[in-house]
Order: sequence, then structure tokens, then C-alpha cells
Amino acid sequence: PFVIVCNHQASLDLMGMVEVIPERCVPIAKRELLYLGTVGWACWLSGIIFIDRHRRDAAIEVISRTASAMRRENVR
Repeated sequence: PFVIVCNHQASLDLMGMVEVIPERCVPIAKRELLYLGTVGWACWLSGIIFIDRHRRDAAIEVISRTASAMRRENVR
């Protein structure tokens, strides 16, 4: 298992990240991306798990459930 952290600086960086992220990888992103029009829809449709950074307890719960599911399904 491993963690890849991408701190992209522009919209075009997303296309590069898609090329380097391995198969069976679980992407997690900040919830604000949901509101970027077609980018938000594409993120949602691709199965990205969104974290609400303004609600710490909710974010921790989502990350905890995601980690449990990742271990159970043997994904990265």
C-alpha cells in the first residue's frame, strides 16, 4: 500500500495526474471540487471520495470508513 499526494496548481495538472495514478487506486479530494462545473461532475462520476475540510469530525469519519473499505477490498 502507498499514498500519492498531488497538490496540483492548475486544471491541466489533473490530466497528468490521471496518467500516473495506478489502477485500483482510491482517489480522495476536497469537497470544493464538486462545485467546479463539469470538472466536479467528472470527479463525482469517476468515484472520487470527497472530504469536507470545514467539518473535521465528518472528514475523519469519511477517511476512516474509506480506509476500512480499502483494506477489505484490497485496493490502494
